[in-house]
Amino acid sequence: MARKQKNCSELTADSLLHSLRVSGGSAPLHSLKFSRTVIQSLVDRGLVKVQNTGCGFLLEIIEIN
Repeated sequence: MARKQKNCSELTADSLLHSLRVSGGSAPLHSLKFSRTVIQSLVDRGLVKVQNTGCGFLLEIIEIN
């Protein structure tokens, strides 16, 4: 059975999610080299959140228990 192919945006979002996991689950938003569309798609899917730290913004993976 053939697998459903992912579009380029989904692959890029998966790449960002992998990068966050490798970096400990979070990264400063200004240091990410991904488009706003990719970041917003992960926020919309409920996989990551943006947190204001007072001196910048942090993108972090939402813990699922």
